[in-house]
Amino acid sequence: MAWFRGASCLAKVAIRRTLSQHGSYATRTRNRCFHSTVFSLKPEPGPIPRSVPLSRLTDSFLDGTSSVYLEELQRTWESDPNSVDGSWDNFFRNFSGHAATSPGISGQTIQESMKLLLLVRAYQVHGHMKAKLDPLGLEQREIPDDLDPGFFDFNESDLDREFFLGVWRMSGFLSENRPVQTLRAILTRLEQAYCGSIGYEYMHIANREKCNWLRDKIETPSPMPYNSDRRKVILSRLIWGTQFENFLATKWTAAKRFGLEGGETLIPGMKEMIDRSADLGVENIVIGMSHRGRLNVLGNVVRKPLRQIFSEFSGGTKPVDEAGLYTGTGDVKYHLGTSYDRPTRGGKHIHLSLVANPSHLEAVDPVVVGKTRAKQYYSNDFERTKNMGILIHGDGSFAGQGVVYETLHLSGLPNYTTGGTIHIVVNNQVAFTTDPKSGRSSQYCTDVAKALDAPIFHVNGDDVEAVAHACELAAEWRQTFHSDVVVDITCYRRFGHNEIDEPFFTQPKMYKVIKSHPSALEIYKKQLLETGQVTKDDIDRIQNKVLSILNEEFVASKDYVTKRRDWLSNYWSGYKSPEQLSRIRNTGVQPEILKNVGKAITTLPENFNAHRAVKKIFADRFKMIETGEGVDWAVAEALAFATLLVEGNHVRLSGQDVERGTFSHRHSVIHDQVTGERYCPLDHVMMNQNQEMFTVSNSSLSEFGVLGFELGYSMENPNSLVLWEAQFGDFSNGAQVMFDQFLSSGEAKWLRQTGLVLLLPHGYDGQGPEHSSARLERFLQMSDDNPFVIPEMEPTLRTQIQTCNWQVVNVTTPANYFHVLRRQLHRDFRKPLIVMSPKNLLRHKECKSNLSEFDDAQGHPGYDQQGTRFKRLIKDQNGHSDLEEGIRRLVLCSGKVYYELDEQRRSVDGKDVAICRVEQLCPFPYDLIQRELKRYPNAEIVWCQEEPMNMGAYAYIAPRLATAMKAVDRGSIQDIKYVGRGPSAATATGFYGVHVKEHSELVQKAMQPDPLTTPTLA
Repeated sequence: MAWFRGASCLAKVAIRRTLSQHGSYATRTRNRCFHSTVFSLKPEPGPIPRSVPLSRLTDSFLDGTSSVYLEELQRTWESDPNSVDGSWDNFFRNFSGHAATSPGISGQTIQESMKLLLLVRAYQVHGHMKAKLDPLGLEQREIPDDLDPGFFDFNESDLDREFFLGVWRMSGFLSENRPVQTLRAILTRLEQAYCGSIGYEYMHIANREKCNWLRDKIETPSPMPYNSDRRKVILSRLIWGTQFENFLATKWTAAKRFGLEGGETLIPGMKEMIDRSADLGVENIVIGMSHRGRLNVLGNVVRKPLRQIFSEFSGGTKPVDEAGLYTGTGDVKYHLGTSYDRPTRGGKHIHLSLVANPSHLEAVDPVVVGKTRAKQYYSNDFERTKNMGILIHGDGSFAGQGVVYETLHLSGLPNYTTGGTIHIVVNNQVAFTTDPKSGRSSQYCTDVAKALDAPIFHVNGDDVEAVAHACELAAEWRQTFHSDVVVDITCYRRFGHNEIDEPFFTQPKMYKVIKSHPSALEIYKKQLLETGQVTKDDIDRIQNKVLSILNEEFVASKDYVTKRRDWLSNYWSGYKSPEQLSRIRNTGVQPEILKNVGKAITTLPENFNAHRAVKKIFADRFKMIETGEGVDWAVAEALAFATLLVEGNHVRLSGQDVERGTFSHRHSVIHDQVTGERYCPLDHVMMNQNQEMFTVSNSSLSEFGVLGFELGYSMENPNSLVLWEAQFGDFSNGAQVMFDQFLSSGEAKWLRQTGLVLLLPHGYDGQGPEHSSARLERFLQMSDDNPFVIPEMEPTLRTQIQTCNWQVVNVTTPANYFHVLRRQLHRDFRKPLIVMSPKNLLRHKECKSNLSEFDDAQGHPGYDQQGTRFKRLIKDQNGHSDLEEGIRRLVLCSGKVYYELDEQRRSVDGKDVAICRVEQLCPFPYDLIQRELKRYPNAEIVWCQEEPMNMGAYAYIAPRLATAMKAVDRGSIQDIKYVGRGPSAATATGFYGVHVKEHSELVQKAMQPDPLTTPTLA
């Protein structure tokens, strides 16, 4: 590659020299014509360089005096080959050897040889700029000057001269056994390889092996040798894709379907890609795409029953014949997903799943990648060759949506890589109504992928064989190099953004051309008929067969009823829907197991040189396990993980800085201070433990992409605890699309369950408005439980959590945190869990638990009726009886403010005030709240929070608390007293002194002896 690096410098100097001789780029001719090419050759040879003293020469070979320099360099090499760079030694050996034996090239100079090599390189680098990519012929692209042979001083008389190219350590054009070729043959080959219907971008890849592999694929003659049988298969697939859209347009003329007209070659392209992938060992493919062409992909690629698609067009029906089947709210047809097994052309079977997605373009990308990674884990696909992701993008969204880069950026990270994703861009050359010049700053919409060294294949969407070839090549690249690759299908959108949109309003010129432009099918039929490879009867037979099947499926769709939940994989068999009762289980663990795993996770190897502060942390943790007292937050979490691992479950925790923990509390990965070696105690809970069974991984600095990845991962298998932790809860809103469109509503829209856990550090401790709030109010506002109806709360009949869209907790004890994590897996349904995780409670002297609170034994002091499981509400800890008529105030709160309230109560000796902690905010624990209301019949009822009034849990709690009060005759919502900060635009003050004052007033008002007014603001 040394000559390539040198060539870059050469090219720059050559350009400067050329400009000085011929004027600016703007004044150079664009009407190029060179026989079979579009190049112009100089009619006259360039000026002869004037000899100058060597002391005035530069090292730039193509400068005006470079021939003198090269002659001097050659003389130096002849006297001592070791005195020049190895690349020059190789060049002179090849050139001198052939010049001596081939009289036909005796007139070739070293300078001409270098220029010819630069011309070859120019095609490899810039040939895509001249490729015939736009089916409409509207795109105006300036062809780089170095694709003009005249740029390198070649003229008409050179066309039939033979030139020696040398024998290089490369593949493709420069590796053949014919190093002597005419300039005409060389240019013809370069035009065929780089300037046809496919434009290749790969020279940005800084890896010789990869570039050589691609050169070998691209530069070989006849790169697309499709025989008659293959062409008939491609034709049939194109007919299916085209007639599917025509059929829908005929039957549902006014329906939105976001059809694929103008890009129908995607269908045969994808099928060829899938067939080739299966031949190369792929068994499962996870597909993500937006709405454009989705129905076509569902029906023709994934093979969703056409009658079901047609039924959905006609309004559809909810599934009815499975007992307790949850149907949710549903979603529009072009958002739905599915999964099926389908045969391939090569006789194999492959499983395809299309992930459901919202209209938020590209939001599904990280979900697909995460799901693919999970499939690889559960199928022991360590080489990442059996499970693959395919993402289909739009041109506007691929360039414009930041989550595209966030997803691409994960591709090479050890705990996120999937061995490469294939990206297909359906490039309509317009985004809704926005032209490319207004939608991106780069030449191509795919330029962002160059950051990954991904090859990019731009292909004319009207050339179905070129599309098929590019898709097959992408599959081969992925299976060979296990990295991302992009296929950019440049096509068009025959109608508007949807079928009832009017595109002439904004793109009149484009749509005037489109109106008379033949379809890809018409072009391909004409091509095959002209070559005689198919007959008109062959085409009519295929078209009639397709139309017949479409009509049969349409008739069948009228009586179609959904009978199976094809959205769930086998792993989810037996899991309950929201309408099926699930038994409540204890989550305690046998004491001896707790002791054993506790010692394993608190012991470091003898010869491991841990930091002395970390050694002390682990010594203290070991003591906690030994004594069974003072268990802190980090140990409780590690115990939850370890016990789930022992039970055979997979545990995965990711996020920014999670290995150590933002607040230096977790230390799940320890670093040897001498060798840098890493040690993870949770990898050694069991003998011969699979190292990926417990995965903890620092992520890239991304919320949207990484959370989406973990969401996709969690959806694959219910027997896994998947957690994502935000660095601070405040930053989690970078992933707001994931919360809104997937996590909160995915089950209702798409019937997909997930047990994903979000750990969002939350709490007011004077760190300002960006480090205080995880926006608890937003998660509660998105909760779908009815605030005015108390559901069935009898433990044996309770389905409250099942019928709610997610759980939101603000836990205050390590033991309760342990149980809420284990509860995620110890039930036969899955729900997302939102945890307002603590910051200063991580080391708070009062925030400790005894090991007895983690076990499954009964009768330990301090337990109430709930036994060894998660406490949705923790009653007052002052030993109150079932009826306390002397208590004047009941303060309900959640989170760390409890400890500050309790401290203030002790300081004022407030024995007539009870404090109860609502640990599970959503769904609301009506039964336990009513129990406490009955316990304190004369107490005024207070909700206390540290957040401003318009934030935190107040707006969610008030109507539900009022409903509980009404049920036990304790008043109405007007009787709820509020203690907390007043309304605020910012989550918190940035002045520490103001924070301290606000917090002091807050806890004092909650404990004041006089009755409270409504509201009471700090």
